[in-house]
Amino acid sequence: MAVASDQATSICTHCDRAIPSTNLDLHFAHCSRNLEKCKICEDMVPRKFAEEHYLSTHAPVACSLCSETMDREILAVHKDEKCPKRIVTCDYCEFPLPAIDLFEHQEVCGNRTELCRLCSRYIRLRERDAHEGTCNGIISSIAESSRNARATERERGPPRRQPQEFSKKRLLFTIAITGIAVLLGSLLFQRKV
Repeated sequence: MAVASDQATSICTHCDRAIPSTNLDLHFAHCSRNLEKCKICEDMVPRKFAEEHYLSTHAPVACSLCSETMDREILAVHKDEKCPKRIVTCDYCEFPLPAIDLFEHQEVCGNRTELCRLCSRYIRLRERDAHEGTCNGIISSIAESSRNARATERERGPPRRQPQEFSKKRLLFTIAITGIAVLLGSLLFQRKV
């Protein structure tokens, strides 16, 4: 059985809520004694928890990475997008480092080169995406004289060093020096009994 509420209501001047007129005086006494309106969010908060409400909801907080103080509402955005000490990765080598160091690192890292497998040219990493979009695999003949030689070297593999020929005199000299060093070492570091 539902009872229709035809009671008149009045607005409490302390909490701005609609209260049945018959209970308004009792409500106002309780409300003004026990509740307090937050000056920032205007929520009604129990007086004994007002400071806790402020500290947990509105007090400025320090970023755990860079110690900068800010409003709690922007802390998550700061840590994800703006903090200079957040960890980001290099576009070229995917090395993780603080955001403040990224520009300097990428200046060096982006200047490294890699061989394009299509046109056999060395391309800077910072220019790789643009190059891959325009590379047609044709080796450019402009200033390619040394590149052509390098291409044939790549096919053959790197040149191998020839083992050095040692003369008998050099071999005997090395053995003599080694023997003298062993003899001197044993004499100098010999334990006296």
